[in-house]
Amino acid sequence: MRWNMTQTASAILETLLQLPTADRGELAARLLESLDAGNDEGAESEWAEEIQTRVEDVRSGKVKTIPWSTAREQILDDTDGGS
Repeated sequence: MRWNMTQTASAILETLLQLPTADRGELAARLLESLDAGNDEGAESEWAEEIQTRVEDVRSGKVKTIPWSTAREQILDDTDGGS
């Protein structure tokens, strides 16, 4: 895959890829946060409400969970046309 980055960005990326995994993860999270900053005001509180609703639905028995292996199978079946 060819990325369309400036030489400065490419040099920074090359350096950052040498960092430990935890540091790269933290940097990635911070970069993503910087892209989202101010783009969708109120989204964080709305997501918090949605998460709380879903947790309550599971705890109350309103919805049932399934094992990841089952969910993964269903997702893969849906993405490959069921073949």
